Amino acid sequence: MKFALFNGERIEATKGAKGKCPCCGSELIAKCGEVYAHHWSHKKKCVDHWWENETEWHRNWKNQFPKEWQEVIHRDESGEKHIADVKTSEGWAIEFQHSYLNPEERRSRNNFYKKLIWVVDGTRRKTDIEQFEKIFDEGEITQYGRLVLHIHFPEECRLFKEWGNSSSLIFLDFNVERLWFIYPRISGNRIFLNPFPRSSFIELLNNNKFDEILDTMINPIQKVM
Repeated sequence: MKFALFNGERIEATKGAKGKCPCCGSELIAKCGEVYAHHWSHKKKCVDHWWENETEWHRNWKNQFPKEWQEVIHRDESGEKHIADVKTSEGWAIEFQHSYLNPEERRSRNNFYKKLIWVVDGTRRKTDIEQFEKIFDEGEITQYGRLVLHIHFPEECRLFKEWGNSSSLIFLDFNVERLWFIYPRISGNRIFLNPFPRSSFIELLNNNKFDEILDTMINPIQKVM
């Protein structure tokens, strides 16, 4: 966790600092070693069970956005609350997912955040990159206003099995400039992909222009399917 609360203010971890979790209010410990980025750790497990331990990959992504957008508490109509990795002023919640996430929890988050973007670490398992490249070579290029890679649902690719049927926006990150956008599930046995520059992804979100993606990328395909 990057931020804790102290006297009502959000603070970053420094040696000897004290703070509380902005979500559950429990005491946090400042971890300020020389190997990992300074961060806060719960003395006991956080009541927000959606929260996962942060990696350098998480931190690097968060730092692409304003501090006031990072680790924002989101509440729904029932009062349930969770910490979004990033929440833009346009209302997009962004979750950076490194570890495996079971389908039930993924659906819960999709339902909780009405405007949700997933950025998924595609480098966690070496075989994911190999499987993706194989499927990519077998895909068909289709013109739907822009070039889109169209593939039949690939059971042998774990990334697609885990993320290919989502109702939210999914971006796969293979630690290169180009992200891969998985379209929200449109057809029962097909997946649509599109390359998306990392720099454009960050710029659109920071400039509150990400809603434009719905008109330029998603809607044209949905209209013809």
